[in-house]
Amino acid sequence: MSEPVTMTEGSPAVTLDAADQPARPEASSSRGHTVLFWSVFAVVVGLLIAAPLVLPTFWQRFLTEILIWGLLAMSSDVLIGYTGMVSFGHSVFFGLGMYGAAAALLLVSPPSLVLALAFGLAAAAAASVFVAYFSTRLRDIYFAITTLIFSQIFYVIIFTWTEVTGGENGLTFSRPRLGIPGIWSMPFDNTTLHWFVLAVVVGSYLILRRIMRSPFGMVLQSIRENEPRTRAIGYPVERYKIMAVMLSGLFAGLAGVLYAIQNRFAAPDFVFFLVSGEAVIFNVMGGIGTLVGPIFGAATFLLLREFLGRLFGEQFPYLIPLGFIFITMVIFLPQGLLGFARRWLNR
Repeated sequence: MSEPVTMTEGSPAVTLDAADQPARPEASSSRGHTVLFWSVFAVVVGLLIAAPLVLPTFWQRFLTEILIWGLLAMSSDVLIGYTGMVSFGHSVFFGLGMYGAAAALLLVSPPSLVLALAFGLAAAAAASVFVAYFSTRLRDIYFAITTLIFSQIFYVIIFTWTEVTGGENGLTFSRPRLGIPGIWSMPFDNTTLHWFVLAVVVGSYLILRRIMRSPFGMVLQSIRENEPRTRAIGYPVERYKIMAVMLSGLFAGLAGVLYAIQNRFAAPDFVFFLVSGEAVIFNVMGGIGTLVGPIFGAATFLLLREFLGRLFGEQFPYLIPLGFIFITMVIFLPQGLLGFARRWLNR
């Protein structure tokens, strides 16, 4: 129970409970930003729900692909933004999520969405445990290089194991139906697939947001800020880092499953470390340590690449102007697009 406050200057004694006292400016400002954030969030989700009803087929698929790449970038933000560990191994989790889903859809008839999700997540989880056990023993650039090496190891295995993975040609399969097994099902089309992907991405964001604001997430941020001090006060730093890699890898695998379902194929190119590099770029462009920022970064990067490709044609190396745009953003917007928006709102 909060103690009352008595006011007696120049007037009869008046007693105010703490709840009746004026709110602090900082609390009011924070509450205002929270309301603004969730209002914008609701509007954006509403627009994304309505988008496939008005967009042509190409842009429907393109928007769905942005959401999937955004989920991959958001998963890597768990390590880059909240734990301070730059990973170039997320292509392993993404690619194995694709191949796990492909295995379920090829081995089981009729194709099952539930089994595709289960197999893809299991493959990504197994890979993340393996990679985390060895790579988290190292720090900084050594951790990044180790994850890159693991991505190349898995790429070579998948590329050369032709009997199982299809090698360079990859695997093709049919798309599963959406529904509840044994009760109701319907085939995916571009609209329903977009809504399904959107629901998964929004749910993943809310889950990761809650985890990053939990005591577990606070420890990860403590590791990012000062790992020796976090270890000195008694936290098992290596265990937390392993759990962070596993959590990040699980959601990267989920993105891989969604990508496989959308495109109905799995190929070794998606295990190559360049996919991990793009995820890092999405984080830098959107805003590291924000979760939602990497989604905006993915949208910005992919839209710029599409626009420049159409503007200059396939013969022109359009990635060159895209690289200059990225360098400009790093110099003048080091906190990313979302960080710039926050700074502008706090004026």
